[in-house]
Amino acid sequence: MSPSLLGGLTKSLAMTVLSEVGDKTFFAAAILAMRHPRKLVLAGCLSALTVMTALSASLGWAAPNLISRKWTHHITTLLFFVFGIWSLWEGFKEEGESEDLAELEAKLDADFKTNKGESKNKSKATEDTKKKQRPFLMQFFSPIFIKAFSITFFGEWGDKSQIATIGLAADENPFGVVIGGIIAQALCTTAAVMGGKSLASQISEKMVELSSGVLFLLFGIMSLLSGPEGQL
Repeated sequence: MSPSLLGGLTKSLAMTVLSEVGDKTFFAAAILAMRHPRKLVLAGCLSALTVMTALSASLGWAAPNLISRKWTHHITTLLFFVFGIWSLWEGFKEEGESEDLAELEAKLDADFKTNKGESKNKSKATEDTKKKQRPFLMQFFSPIFIKAFSITFFGEWGDKSQIATIGLAADENPFGVVIGGIIAQALCTTAAVMGGKSLASQISEKMVELSSGVLFLLFGIMSLLSGPEGQL
């Protein structure tokens, strides 16, 4: 394993774990797993996160082909410092109680109760008609899988971790970034699905934000010292 691949893998692994633990998609996976079969929720969430990681790394890999490596390196370094300060700011102003978990639980609870109430009122004939009218994807994938996939994918789109992954892939080995990101996503999502609300409620968002802020700043300093060629 080359140093560049290992460097991309370890940085992506550490960054993704600290970015995803306590994130909205982490809470969503935990709550969905309480309402639906865990295997379907895990499959949907992991599929979305894998696609998002690969897509983000691809964008980062393409960046040096559009602009010079020197500029992509400087932009990535700047992003690390910005996200580091941003995470520390959010950590310091966090009061310690998770509002995201309560908000997501209330929203998904309302959605779950609505769907449950509608399903009770449907006759078998209506159900058969509905099945025939399902969208193309719904005929091949479980509605629960689609729900977990869409909530996770759109929840991650434009998130701090996605932008950081793009920047990291532009400056490090993109294959290492993808492998590290997928391993981290698998660990975090599996923990969320298996641990459920009991695990999610024990996570301190304040400590997660502060830890990720320190890590982003550390990456920024390392990137600043290494230079565009990646040598200290």
